[in-house]
Amino acid sequence: MKNPLSKLIADYGMILALAALCVFFSIVTYTEQSPEGEFGADAVTLLIREHPTKNPRVFIAGAERLDDTAFVSKLEANLKRSGANLVGVVRGEPKIVRDNLVRLSNEGTKIDIIACTRTAGAWLLFEDVKSDFPALGTPSIIKAKSYRWPNFLKAENLLNIANQIAVIAIVAIGMTIVIVTGGIDLSVGSLIALSAVVSSKLIRDFAGGLEASGIAMTFCCLAAILLSGVCGLFSGAMVTRFRIPPFIVTLAVMLVSSGSAYILSKGQSIYQIPESFVWLGRGSDLFNLPNAVVLMLALYAAAHVLMSRMKLGRYLYAVGGNSESARLSGVSVNRVLLFAYLASGLLAGLGGVIMASQLKSGSATYGNMYELYVIAAVVVGGTSLSGGEGKMLGTLTGAFTIAVIQNGMNLTNVESYTQKVVLGLVILAAVLLDKIRHSR
Repeated sequence: MKNPLSKLIADYGMILALAALCVFFSIVTYTEQSPEGEFGADAVTLLIREHPTKNPRVFIAGAERLDDTAFVSKLEANLKRSGANLVGVVRGEPKIVRDNLVRLSNEGTKIDIIACTRTAGAWLLFEDVKSDFPALGTPSIIKAKSYRWPNFLKAENLLNIANQIAVIAIVAIGMTIVIVTGGIDLSVGSLIALSAVVSSKLIRDFAGGLEASGIAMTFCCLAAILLSGVCGLFSGAMVTRFRIPPFIVTLAVMLVSSGSAYILSKGQSIYQIPESFVWLGRGSDLFNLPNAVVLMLALYAAAHVLMSRMKLGRYLYAVGGNSESARLSGVSVNRVLLFAYLASGLLAGLGGVIMASQLKSGSATYGNMYELYVIAAVVVGGTSLSGGEGKMLGTLTGAFTIAVIQNGMNLTNVESYTQKVVLGLVILAAVLLDKIRHSR
């Protein structure tokens, strides 16, 4: 009988490892932060309200940056709502801000507060504003106070991790099903590219291009997903009917799919698609979570129910554990295997549609090396390459583990070559631990 510690490690080892990685990268990226964008504007609004001058005259300045644009717009709205006295709102280069200050000085306008972003607050222009523009009075320079917080734990970084891993995690569901049956699917990366190209090409050539409607785009995407499913079904048929090893079959399908994607796209990116097409890949409707992440979580919930609560799930494990015993027990082994490869193909096709939506284009280069990342997520998540063992929660944990490692190394400026070495060692360690666990 296992002791409690061994059972804890066996059941939740990868989750604990993921938590440890998050703690590690939180520590190494702990640094000084300055609120930016709308968050920075809210912080500056509070500082302005604490100013001793009643109804102060405020001049807002920001640089020509996306965060500064959000800061200036939000702060202006906040101050107008509170009835503050705005004497100027400027966003641009230091020269533009100086010209506005010169104009206000010549008009004899007094300024109590210059509210600015972190970028604008570092300009030399504001260091000598009192001496250079004495007619403005003695304005206070107010910018959001800095604080210390890990870059890794920033909300936008965590959402970025989830959104970037969505495609790999979704495709990994199908790969988990295939590996549980004792197979492998090397074609998923190429099917991602094929699906992205087909969906984009159908939208451009048959659905109206830039004027395509939502319904037309939906049918185009469904056609691309179904095509990938047919490719997966073909792989399953080759494995079950002719007993060709899955490695060889899916390697052939990988090459055919990749070549087909290049032929259909003529080696070019297909980008003549509507802006609304990005809704699935970039949109966020539920709790400000990216739609791709919401879809990913829903699919994992459904896959968990399939593998742990349904008869088909038990059949998948039975076939992977011992296909002959499963056959003698009345399980239709061939149908189970066909379902596994069909599911893998469909989910790879869905991953391609999501990637095309994220990048607002289709290209034969999409999904390059993704089969390795998907297999890595499944293996790191604890699914045995021998078949018959694995959990969807483990695969999701494995996908996030890989994403966290890559994101953490990016934040700590680890070069890409070293990242490949680290990822390779992580995969090797996961397989080694699996072998050690089984030998015991």
